[in-house]
Amino acid sequence: MSATLADSRKTRRELQLVTFRCADLLLGLDIGRIQEINRHTDIASVPEAPQYVCGAINLRGDLATIIDLRTVLGMPRCDVTRRSRNVMVKHNGEMVGLLVDGVSDIVATSHDRIERPPANLNGIDGRFFLGVYDMPTEIVVVLDLDEVLTFEY
Repeated sequence: MSATLADSRKTRRELQLVTFRCADLLLGLDIGRIQEINRHTDIASVPEAPQYVCGAINLRGDLATIIDLRTVLGMPRCDVTRRSRNVMVKHNGEMVGLLVDGVSDIVATSHDRIERPPANLNGIDGRFFLGVYDMPTEIVVVLDLDEVLTFEY
């Protein structure tokens, strides 16, 4: 097998996860899905928005909806602190921010090391997760971004 073919197979299986906290969960999201991470805390409320919508921010002249990831997952609402961050993703052509308690690290792994998620994790429906990655010190729960952003609440 040529080195180029071996390298391309290796690259396809590699996965970089940006990890962040929501309450006591360490969640991960494929770095390729993330547009940016910011700390905009001046979130304007949106009248009559669903409970999981924190509001909107001005992101370089464009409005971006900010969603409280804790609320989506059925946890108590996130309090905005100095460590809070908006994990900005693009969904259906729109910028959407996931408000999280704080960003932790970037973890390199491979797709074949991600195990199936349990049906229920700490009382949270397993449909929100693609899988779990068991690190030496703790478990990273890999978020299913499409399910989080399209689930009917």
